Amino acid sequence: MTDLLAEGERGAEVWRSDDWPGITAHVLDPARDLDVLHEWVTRPHAGFWGLDGLTRDELRETYEFVQTLPTHRAYLVRVAGEPAALVQLYHAQDDPVATAYDARPGDVGVHFFRGAEVAPWRVLGPAMLAFAFAPPAVERLVAEPDVRNRAAVARTAASGFELAGEVVFDSAYGRKEAVLAFCTRERAEQVFGAASAAASPPR
Repeated sequence: MTDLLAEGERGAEVWRSDDWPGITAHVLDPARDLDVLHEWVTRPHAGFWGLDGLTRDELRETYEFVQTLPTHRAYLVRVAGEPAALVQLYHAQDDPVATAYDARPGDVGVHFFRGAEVAPWRVLGPAMLAFAFAPPAVERLVAEPDVRNRAAVARTAASGFELAGEVVFDSAYGRKEAVLAFCTRERAEQVFGAASAAASPPR
């Protein structure tokens, strides 16, 4: 692992849940995972990700470019071997979102995309938080769902993030109006504990 992001070869498993056996995180392989990825991001509700207009080759090239950035990483979360979610993590201080708030060392930006309902969100959500906080240097997670994406905003809040109001900044896809949200390590650990007590491991 680097200070803030898990590192590995394409497709490599870089994290495994201790609380919910069967949940793992793998470095995204833009070529081998392309079928799954393209099917997910071209769904009608996925338009807020800004990738629905890309061809398969353009999508692969986009994530191959992401892999060249030292500050951004993409991962595929699996449940019992089945693709479940796409997770994008990035150094918040080195991203356009940093212009919208007072970014701190130890802040990691997060984008979670649930692609398949192979585990309930009460399990998958806390597991993805645990993965993002796996590097000890990570102190706080920062999320910025599109203000129009009410489902994502609600899911962010339900995952333990504290909503901090609306912001506007220039993203890679143009001007973005978002809801800023934060989750500290302490708050996340409370979410982990509550979720472990309430949910059974996925089968």
